[in-house]
Amino acid sequence: MAKAKSVYVCSQCGYETPKWMGKCPGCGNWNCLEETVKAAPAPAVSSRVNVSRNAAVPDLVNVRSIDETDEIRFRTGLEELDRVLGGGIVKGSLVLLGGDPGIGKSTLLLQICQHLGERLSILYVSGEESARQLKLRANRLHVDSERLFIMASTDVEAIGSTILRHKPDLVMIDSIQTMCIGGIPSSPGSITQVRESTNAFLRIAKGEDVPIFIVGHVNKDGAIAGPKVMEHIVDCVLHFEGERSMSCRILRAVKNRYGSTNEIGMFEMGDSGLEQVQNPSMMFLSGRPEQVSGSCVACVMEGTRPILAEVQALVTKTGFGTPRRTANGFDYNRMNLLLAVLEKRAGYFFGTLDVYINVVGGLRLDEPGADLSVAMALVSSLRDKPLDEGLIAFGEIGLGGELRSVSGIAGRVREAQRLGFTKALIPRHALSAVQDLGDSIQLLPAANLREAFKTL
Repeated sequence: MAKAKSVYVCSQCGYETPKWMGKCPGCGNWNCLEETVKAAPAPAVSSRVNVSRNAAVPDLVNVRSIDETDEIRFRTGLEELDRVLGGGIVKGSLVLLGGDPGIGKSTLLLQICQHLGERLSILYVSGEESARQLKLRANRLHVDSERLFIMASTDVEAIGSTILRHKPDLVMIDSIQTMCIGGIPSSPGSITQVRESTNAFLRIAKGEDVPIFIVGHVNKDGAIAGPKVMEHIVDCVLHFEGERSMSCRILRAVKNRYGSTNEIGMFEMGDSGLEQVQNPSMMFLSGRPEQVSGSCVACVMEGTRPILAEVQALVTKTGFGTPRRTANGFDYNRMNLLLAVLEKRAGYFFGTLDVYINVVGGLRLDEPGADLSVAMALVSSLRDKPLDEGLIAFGEIGLGGELRSVSGIAGRVREAQRLGFTKALIPRHALSAVQDLGDSIQLLPAANLREAFKTL
């Protein structure tokens, strides 16, 4: 009988190697190879496949005869979460929720139990907290549903037997890194345990037609810990983002088989848990200073939702031989590119000056549409001249100093109108798409940076 042998598996990408190495050849990360025991191979079987006309085969179903009305979606009571899921929780789906420790993953799942517990039976499985600890957190969140049942266990087989016996309408697993299967000779949280535990919950979800939420931790790079194949197994992958020192939380769908991945949900962490943010633009713009240089409002598209955020820039003399460059909420390399374009194409010198950029509220501006607002804030701080309080700017800046159009230009202008802005600085090429929206807001088209800075 063949013996089991040890292999080294990468905790980031799942790469296997028979010997330990400091750097993973698969993903390039350092010190991420963990030793695990590989099961002995099964005895070889014949590769010949016997095909018979009399063999039992499943019935074929025509795609036109499949009834779509049996798809059931459970409303969670949080419109922001329902939007990201595509309208609610689909029956029989497997959803993976990832995020940094302490970001609010367990709080979000426990909060929706109060609304869903009015008509559904819910099983909350915790591998990190005891039942008494969960009760204390439930009291703080005012969760006291009679149909919410708690189970503190890490045994996947025992959890599966409980689901089959009691048949709950919804199951929550917190977290997948604590689950283990007794027959696998590796510790909880290892590559094999996480993969096989996820497969086990997938079979239960599809076989019993019960939706299951799985909480997953993230590694230092922000990716969900465990093998990448785990994200391919589940139906939906949600990422909970935000700085723990700030109250804003953003929920994104990285993968969704039952809805769009372009939607986001906005939450704010309060004393009594997570609260929905129906108007995130007002939250990001609250407390905006008046008549202060270096401040400009940007509008970015998060899925189909336009969000306004304040961009602050500070340009000052440096006290070092090499000037400092710092960007919070904006790409550092993109900032250096904009500084080079401003020096070369617009004639503004930043070579001996410290430059600091900050996006208020913890929001991160990743799309090129925020280029123009960042450039306006930089020049405003450099000249120490405040911008008009009713001005909003968005557009992409090219290396030649030209302004290029961005997607969703009409939706951005409408959102600025709704929040009371009176002027919109936009690329000249996008003027034709918003000409009929200029009744209550003045459109300021510009072809390049020099024309845009004339509004200062």
